[in-house]
Amino acid sequence: MGSNSPDFTSPPERVTFKGLLFDMDGTIIDSTNAVVKHWHTIGKELGVDPEVILQTSHGRRSIDVLKLISPEKANWEYIKHMEGLLPKNYGGDATEIPGARLLLDSVISHKVPWAIVTSGTSPLVSGWLKVLHLPTPEHLVVAEDVENGKPDPSCYLMGKQKLGLGEGAEVLVLEDSPAGIRAGKAAGCKVLGVVTSHTAEQVLAAKPDWIVKDLRSLKIVGYTEEGVEMEILDALEIK
Repeated sequence: MGSNSPDFTSPPERVTFKGLLFDMDGTIIDSTNAVVKHWHTIGKELGVDPEVILQTSHGRRSIDVLKLISPEKANWEYIKHMEGLLPKNYGGDATEIPGARLLLDSVISHKVPWAIVTSGTSPLVSGWLKVLHLPTPEHLVVAEDVENGKPDPSCYLMGKQKLGLGEGAEVLVLEDSPAGIRAGKAAGCKVLGVVTSHTAEQVLAAKPDWIVKDLRSLKIVGYTEEGVEMEILDALEIK
């Protein structure tokens, strides 16, 4: 695969799942510009180079980042307050990932079981969904729900549990970060990786089952007792 021109030309493929587990940032929304501004502000407050923080923060829980750079701030009270301010202060800097709104609307209209499984805290998730007017799922798994963050599979195992799906159920995880992709695979799920925050090579190295540019490549065909039938379009040719 050439590094400059990944080949997103796989023929359409239809697959069926019992439920869907969505990562948030980089998968449903793109808050990169907001997060950069946010960590610059926090970095200055803590006396830590923001660029050092940003090199390792994507896809990781803030508490795991702060344990390394500022252990005295690595508590949920501070982090939930800090993350709750992010959508309020930088809401205009976030956008939805192409195809996300249409896919979520289709998920809801077909009554497909779904959840958001994210490294963000509950104030961050609710804040972004409110600012961008995106649907709120019945089930959420947030940073403070699990002892260990991605790539640990705990969050996706909890997501499956919240959907009432057992070990043998086919579940699709939608992810952008290598850590999240590895978490989904370790939880026994199929994983679709989107190339929105990392290069195709970085996503490929995490070994998802499919790789697409964004959520415009995923369509719901129908929903029956067998599960949700989906069509994956223009996936990367994995050789």
